[in-house]
Amino acid sequence: MKLNKREIYKARLKPYDYFAEFETIDFDSLGEGDRYYLQDFGIFTTDFLEGEFTLRLRNAGGQISAKEFEYIADIVEEYDLTLVITARAGFQLHDIESDNVLEIWKKLNANGLTTWQSFGDNIRNIVTDVYDGVGKFAHIEVYPLIQKMQNYILKNPKYVGMLPRRVSIGISGNSANVNSFFANDLYFALAQKDTQYGFNVYLGGKNTEIAQDADIFLTQEEVFDFFTAFVATFYEHGSRFSRSKTRLFYMIEELGLKKLKELIQTQYHKAFVNAGELVLEHFDFQEFEELKDGSFAFCYQSDFGRLKPQEIREVSDFALQNSAQIRIGIDQNIYLLGLKNKKVPFASPALSATVVSCAGNLCPYAVWSIKDEAAKYLPLEKIYEHRIKIGFSGCAKGCGRHRHTDIGLIGLKTNNFGDTDGGARIFIGAEHDTGKSISRQLFSMVPFVHLKTTMTLIVTLFEKSGYQNFQLYAEHILNNYSEDFLALWHLYNLKTEQTLPLLKQTQLQTKEEELSLLLQHFDTFVLLEDSMKKSVSSLVKELWTVEGKDPHYKPPIKRTSFR
Repeated sequence: MKLNKREIYKARLKPYDYFAEFETIDFDSLGEGDRYYLQDFGIFTTDFLEGEFTLRLRNAGGQISAKEFEYIADIVEEYDLTLVITARAGFQLHDIESDNVLEIWKKLNANGLTTWQSFGDNIRNIVTDVYDGVGKFAHIEVYPLIQKMQNYILKNPKYVGMLPRRVSIGISGNSANVNSFFANDLYFALAQKDTQYGFNVYLGGKNTEIAQDADIFLTQEEVFDFFTAFVATFYEHGSRFSRSKTRLFYMIEELGLKKLKELIQTQYHKAFVNAGELVLEHFDFQEFEELKDGSFAFCYQSDFGRLKPQEIREVSDFALQNSAQIRIGIDQNIYLLGLKNKKVPFASPALSATVVSCAGNLCPYAVWSIKDEAAKYLPLEKIYEHRIKIGFSGCAKGCGRHRHTDIGLIGLKTNNFGDTDGGARIFIGAEHDTGKSISRQLFSMVPFVHLKTTMTLIVTLFEKSGYQNFQLYAEHILNNYSEDFLALWHLYNLKTEQTLPLLKQTQLQTKEEELSLLLQHFDTFVLLEDSMKKSVSSLVKELWTVEGKDPHYKPPIKRTSFR
């Protein structure tokens, strides 16, 4: 098989050796290879961005000093940049002109910050919970382990840009986390075995897949050795051929989890111990949280990940004056820890505590300004009230982790609805806290003009279920019905302007049982050509197509009633 393009470049020149040429790079005339190599040092551009660059900062465990945070604000202001928090608790600086790339890169890396290996085929920013070591659910503090892991790979000539594909790693010693970590390639989850706390290992997650239980228990002291063995294994045995099949998920798909474990064990040089009992529970975190020492933490909700220099300075100054820690969450919000009371002198600019969104139109792959759509089309007050987790991605790559949330969305373009050419695909029902399942598709496309009404209905039906949180609603109701039935139930509620709640079921319903429920509750229900899927398609066209504007739309001809 033929090596993919990136591997061909790596074979010619290792990224670490390319770094020696940094001073001579002409950022106005980059070749394809240059773009690949620069990602390993946190610099991103494409051939269609016309001299516009992005810099990404890695931020181990989400922890950053007030001084470092304020310095980022200085850079953003000096060069008139756009700053966003990433979904891995790092930062991205957008709108950098080619003349300034190298200068900004040097300034950031010389002032306690690092951009190394934040893009490209590397171990990406290693993440944990913002309440690591200090929250009331904290059992093992993992930040020292994260630092040790990052120091091992950072600027290591063997691994800089040389992995087969990127690797995302999460670790948490907390029994309840602000966000789930099962979307990571490698996740060390808090577990207990024979009264000892440690970690169960999960492998092969990604933005659209749940990491699998590897049936391995590690003590705190064993995590680093397993990490180094894992990295060596993926480096030596990961596929370097078809780029679309180089993630760890596909390595497991090809070799099997058992074989992968055997390969890791040859590097680990120690027998694996079977997994312990996973120690994870659901908890809805509030704006202020009391910590183990009696102090408080405050969640500053960003504008869906966007930050202005003035905000950063305000937060940093307050942290310095009150001896507070600053931590960045993978929920794209800022946390101030160690406060004496539940009081801060500023208000959050948005209700974004439970909403994760990708970079949107700041990224060349996204088709919409997702961050603006989130504010415009989501019933944010209800979402915030019920702490419903939302993931909003601008494309199928899923950087908003839309399959690992209660309700997920992908922004799309289409001509299926006449003049309405923008909308979102909707997913619901992930049981994400414990990694039981990803969400399932509810609608393939909802035009933006109908999105808020549709999202409001989804939330209203959840409210009427009586369940305390959306994951319980998914477990006991949503995930016992088929995708087509759920779509029809929501569509007929929209059509009849009702809010009839779904009934609790103890097991997966048959097609006949589902059709019976639809007939019982909606007088206007008809089954099109004995197909629920075709019925969904027909009703979507009826409700959402702009009449006379869609050249592909033909009214249904044959309808058969299921009676």
